Amino acid sequence: MELKMDDLTKEFGNFTVVNHISLTMSNGVYGLLGINGAGKTTLMRMLCTLLRPTEGSIYCNGRDIYEMDSEYRKLLGYLPQEFGFYPEFTVQDYLFYIAALKGIRPVVAKKRVKELIAKVGLAKAATKKMKKLSGGMKRRAGIAQAMLNDPKILILDEPTAGLDPNERIRFRNLISELSEERLVLLSTHIVSDVEYIANEIWLMNEGMILHRGTVKEIIASMPESVWECFVNKGKISAYMHKYKISNMKTEPEGVIMRIISRDKPMESAKRTEASLEDVFLYYFGEKAKDEAEEIG
Repeated sequence: MELKMDDLTKEFGNFTVVNHISLTMSNGVYGLLGINGAGKTTLMRMLCTLLRPTEGSIYCNGRDIYEMDSEYRKLLGYLPQEFGFYPEFTVQDYLFYIAALKGIRPVVAKKRVKELIAKVGLAKAATKKMKKLSGGMKRRAGIAQAMLNDPKILILDEPTAGLDPNERIRFRNLISELSEERLVLLSTHIVSDVEYIANEIWLMNEGMILHRGTVKEIIASMPESVWECFVNKGKISAYMHKYKISNMKTEPEGVIMRIISRDKPMESAKRTEASLEDVFLYYFGEKAKDEAEEIG
């Protein structure tokens, strides 16, 4: 399976949300990483044919997806940030309803619903009403509906939004399991969501792909170094104003700072290995830090 974006652009009035993106994907997991407002959702909605590009084209195995129409959508599974459901439906009723909308034959739907309810860990909640489910269970029902037609292309928009750490880990493991023989595109602003499961990561900001590659390649793209050093209480404010701080650990007399800087911030500073979170902060700045604090 190959999905190709050629000079893909989307404008709303004078505002360019997706800016001339050309990329090719094949089977595997792709992590689309960026802060809220980077253009991730607009890009994904175009890949799902929910929006038409202002310029450029999208090709599936060499064919224009808009010309393929329903033939393309049969290959597609999509989990938006917010998906609608009837709150009085049980989990299995909801999945049967979505299966009918997708044109899946009842005998096939019965088998798929049973399989997917077990796969996403909702067997004990199959007869629970959707309104009674936790946030994590609703997201699992969401991934089940996206998988009903056994899609070859799976597109997931902020799939772990609002989940607690345990649910987030469970969800990542599920995505990794489902990614076999599929093309999976997962968008998020949470670094840990893609760090361990993505074959390739794209850093997106202001509608453009800044960098793409494996985790190691993305980390290597950062031109500055990461340092750890102890900063006395009286100097904390000055260091926070001067440097990009990716982490701080409070000590009795001050803090241990993790600083991103081309130059050594102080004589006692020790260079340390950069992480994907350091890179995220470097490229996306304070907005990235604010979002991380909100999640934490």
